[in-house]
Amino acid sequence: MILAEGWIFSLLLLGATSVSGERALKQSTSRIRMGRRPPSAFAGHDATSTLLQDSKKYWSPWSKWSECSAKCGQTGVQKRARTCLAERLWGLHCNDATEEGRLCIGHACSACNITCTMGQVNADCDACMCEDHVLHGMVSLPDGAPATEATIYLQSKKMKLLTRSDRKGKFWIPGVCPDGKNILKIKQAKYATATITVPKSSKRLSTINVHLKRAGKPYVVKNPVDKARRVGQSVALCCDAVGDPSPNQYIWYHNGTLLDSSVYKYDSKLVLKNVKANQAGEYFCKASNDAGAVKSQPAKLSVIAKHEAACNPRPHSYLIRLPHDCFQNATNSFYYDVGKCPAKTCAGKLEKGLRCRDSVAYCCGVSKMEMREILCSGYTLPTKVAMECDCKKCTETKVTVRGRAIAADNGEPMRFGHIYMGNTRLSMTGYKGTFSIHIPADTERLVLTFVDRLQKFVNTTKVLPFKEKGGAVFHEIKLLRKKAPVTLESAATNMIPLGDMVGDDPIAELEIPPNTFYRQNGELYTGKVKASVTFLDPRNVSTASATQSDLSYINEEGDMFPLRTYGMFSVDFTDERGTESLNAGEVKVHLDAAQVKMPGHLKKMKLWSLNPETGLWEEEGDFRLEKSRRRKREERTFLVGNMEIKERRLFNLDVPESRRCYVKVRAYRSERFLPSEQIEGVVVSVINMEPQAGFATNPRAWGRFDSVVTGPNGACLPAFCDDQNPDAYSAYILANLGGEELEAVPSSPKLNPNAIGVPQPYLNKLNYQRTDHEDANVKKTAFRISMAKPQPNTADESNGPIYAYTNLRECEEAPYSAAHFRFYRVEGGEYDYNTVPFNEDDPMSWTEDYLAWWPKPTEFRACYIKVKINGPQEVNIRSRNMGGTHPYTVGQLYGIRDVRSIRDVDQPNLSTACLEFKCSGMLYDQDRVDRTLVRISPQGNCYRESVNSMLHEYLVNHLPMAVNNDSSEYTMVAPLDPLGHNYGIYTVTDQDPRIAKEIALGRCFDGTSDGSSRVMKSNIGIALTFNCAERNAAQQSLFQSLRNSAQQSPLGLQRDRARLRRQRGSRIGRDTGRGISLIRSSTRALYSPTH
Repeated sequence: MILAEGWIFSLLLLGATSVSGERALKQSTSRIRMGRRPPSAFAGHDATSTLLQDSKKYWSPWSKWSECSAKCGQTGVQKRARTCLAERLWGLHCNDATEEGRLCIGHACSACNITCTMGQVNADCDACMCEDHVLHGMVSLPDGAPATEATIYLQSKKMKLLTRSDRKGKFWIPGVCPDGKNILKIKQAKYATATITVPKSSKRLSTINVHLKRAGKPYVVKNPVDKARRVGQSVALCCDAVGDPSPNQYIWYHNGTLLDSSVYKYDSKLVLKNVKANQAGEYFCKASNDAGAVKSQPAKLSVIAKHEAACNPRPHSYLIRLPHDCFQNATNSFYYDVGKCPAKTCAGKLEKGLRCRDSVAYCCGVSKMEMREILCSGYTLPTKVAMECDCKKCTETKVTVRGRAIAADNGEPMRFGHIYMGNTRLSMTGYKGTFSIHIPADTERLVLTFVDRLQKFVNTTKVLPFKEKGGAVFHEIKLLRKKAPVTLESAATNMIPLGDMVGDDPIAELEIPPNTFYRQNGELYTGKVKASVTFLDPRNVSTASATQSDLSYINEEGDMFPLRTYGMFSVDFTDERGTESLNAGEVKVHLDAAQVKMPGHLKKMKLWSLNPETGLWEEEGDFRLEKSRRRKREERTFLVGNMEIKERRLFNLDVPESRRCYVKVRAYRSERFLPSEQIEGVVVSVINMEPQAGFATNPRAWGRFDSVVTGPNGACLPAFCDDQNPDAYSAYILANLGGEELEAVPSSPKLNPNAIGVPQPYLNKLNYQRTDHEDANVKKTAFRISMAKPQPNTADESNGPIYAYTNLRECEEAPYSAAHFRFYRVEGGEYDYNTVPFNEDDPMSWTEDYLAWWPKPTEFRACYIKVKINGPQEVNIRSRNMGGTHPYTVGQLYGIRDVRSIRDVDQPNLSTACLEFKCSGMLYDQDRVDRTLVRISPQGNCYRESVNSMLHEYLVNHLPMAVNNDSSEYTMVAPLDPLGHNYGIYTVTDQDPRIAKEIALGRCFDGTSDGSSRVMKSNIGIALTFNCAERNAAQQSLFQSLRNSAQQSPLGLQRDRARLRRQRGSRIGRDTGRGISLIRSSTRALYSPTH
């Protein structure tokens, strides 16, 4: 015991020292031995004894003892400290020790249960060591360059840092056993952590090579989907994300509130059992890994009572337009309300098991229809009206994206280019740059990369919006032409300007130091370098549509935010022969600060690179301000950033922008702007402009290009906005449908708020102007507005068309009466009427019925016949399509198609028309073929001149043969085969009805079976020829007599109709159904305020 105490005293003599430099051995030793407080070391000083006895007044309490410093089973030291509280007479009151120590014994040692097949256990008992073995390694980046200063860890109970790689990416570690069990972790900033097992070996020297992958933030590949349930049922919502490393955490939110994981026990799948009404609402997930986080799109869960109707049984109002000779006097309109059931998700029958996506999707649809007859001029028109809605299986649809890839400068097509989704090649472009891609059903975000095999164009990544409920969307892909390469010397400093505006300074410059180029294997390259740097200059407005991706990034919280670009550039370095791609390190970007006009953007500027798999931009680095004198000019300020040109070749000078809004836009079939005539599938695009200082209408540069697709309730277009200065941002908005530019509402000679769709005084604040506002020769297909953010307390600005970014749901669900901007198609002479109403923009509106024009909702077959008119006038031509051979539809009307002939430019007495008719084939039950009976009749004083001989021969040989006693029209039993241009018949099948019609119409115009034209070729591929004399001036057309009838008495109107029946004879008959009770009614015809 005496020996132990002496040993302890010696230890404290060496280690226990006060902060003031004085020894506190007496106090410490006494405390260790006695366990009580010692007398003062200064007791001999009588003058201060009273103060010392009252020392508690001048010292803080002792802190808690620190943890024992000893390892298990060994002796160590614990410490504690205090501070002097005296403000005066410091030397008198504060001479005592401020820190004390005491001996302690470490925790009890547990038995080391590690057994080593090779080497021996280390002192920490967490790994095996082989003192005679050395591990050599090499760490490289994805492009082959060495990974400098990469950290290498040994994975054990706690991660142990072993070493770092040198400038060449090499490292060596002695003592690591090559037993096939030791695991190393290699980390490098911006790259995913690599995990590698030391290979098993009996040699004293081992070698490993580690290839790092770029770290990838999580990216959602599966969003939760909308679902509907009854109270007491169960539901599963799923979310899936990918990244490098893979996401290691999923959390779920309900209406923005975090759900407790200990209660719901979720991972990437959230299961709600025995759901209650208060669990309805929006759900989304958040996935995280070491590189960041991302949020999914929200899914809506609807919960209804056990016995509540799954759908509103009452149909919504839906107006269809009647033929031009079917004006309704009772309501003074050409429209009739046939009703519509919105295809929203509903609670249907559930199968056993909880699935991420219900095996059978249920939607609200028409459950009961009723046949009505509409009184027209000289005939009755049958139509089917929706009477009740109920929950039914959703209509199966297919999603397609079509388009063409062309040069942004002159429209040259990218011929036979490759189209990739991620690393998978999906398709190729055709000779004219056209493409068509079927989108997989689970696609959430469509990111396509267009690669030119001939290397004329820059590889272009696009994020393309599509119709999620089915159908096709047309996109025109603008490609930047690659800049001609310049020759650089690898051993010299090279400067490459970024900017192509004549008369303006470059926006930025690339500075490439000497000896910076290296090969793909990491070796330094010496020699001449061919460099092609293509810059997208935002000062050139015509290049906005060539913007890559959608200029978005994911922030730290997992939200997607927009970027405002100051230019993007594509870099391509090759060796002198152009055969080997080269990389470059330590490249500097000098951005001219004078080009950044927006306040605050200098501090926010960053350098970004594009991830071609996700279409998202990822941060490469920051900029710093420098002043320099470049090229003998005056001293200027530059933003300088560092970058490395490796596996990614597309970079962006961007600023994150939080000032954003949504713009509500709708597209219509005509200038009538009726709710029922809205068009889905229109690509609406916005070019965000930055105005030049002092000139709101003279923007100096564009900052962002975005596109969305219209749905049944229009579209909400994201755009930058400002609540302080209405002119801080402006925007050009344009719309495109299948390659056709739609027209905007005019702004001159004066604004018409009722036509534009935005009331005053907000319209004046937005400064609406169509592109031809000041010059009538400019196109009418876009408009410009100032992006003034709505003031929250201003009633005139609270109902659209601009919505705050947080009010997306309000924008999407805004009623038709809310303010919005409008586009419309310029009406031609075409008119379509279906007995069973169907919206060709919305495949979900298809209804199972024998009289449906399109018998299958996933396969649409369009048929056209080419008709030539000899005569001085353009003529309206009608096809009446009825059941011909099917017992359920014979004699019943499928629909009517009207078209106006197009006059030949060179031959004034010749016009031609391409007229649609219903193809023959299976009806919706796919049980029996119907040969459609088609009657083609031109309006006016016409007679049939000739019939294509090949068509006539085909019809004779494929019975039944229609009777043609009336020379003023032509009747045929439509062919089952797709005959082609030699017969004057043009047939195309596609997954989208509008695309099928567009392609068939293009072939008919061209007069070929494989070509396409927008210009009518009058003498090629003709099926029928009519001769139409000019109408007598005293003779009224049906339409004119119809207009005059509004002033006649009902008795006179009946006499007129009788006369019209006699005039038309057998040309126009009364369509009646067989075996169907008809109800004559005109009470559902509604008044249209525009007529």
